[in-house]
Amino acid sequence: MISADTRGFKEKLEEEEKKLLGEISHLKDNLDFGDDVDSLEEETNETEEFGNMLSVKNSLDDRLRSIRGALERIKKGGYGVCTSCKKTIEPAVLEADPTSTLCRQCKMDKKE
Repeated sequence: MISADTRGFKEKLEEEEKKLLGEISHLKDNLDFGDDVDSLEEETNETEEFGNMLSVKNSLDDRLRSIRGALERIKKGGYGVCTSCKKTIEPAVLEADPTSTLCRQCKMDKKE
């Protein structure tokens, strides 16, 4: 049985997962060079645009992996527990990023 707070985070995560899947699908549909051979300048622009879109897709894929990891932790009962010190992650940290795996102190220690 999950707590009401965890249920709320789960709903947020599932909503974001659905949104990301839509964005990734849209990007995949647009990651096509086509078979046409245009001017060198146009091909250069298409190549640059492809690189930019691929970078965005990679960022979305990374976020999706984080979300799915958080959903898996919820499923297994480990959500909200710091993976470093095993203490409870503060609600404010999870509000800021529901995929957080570290408590505030461990995040600060990691930055130093």
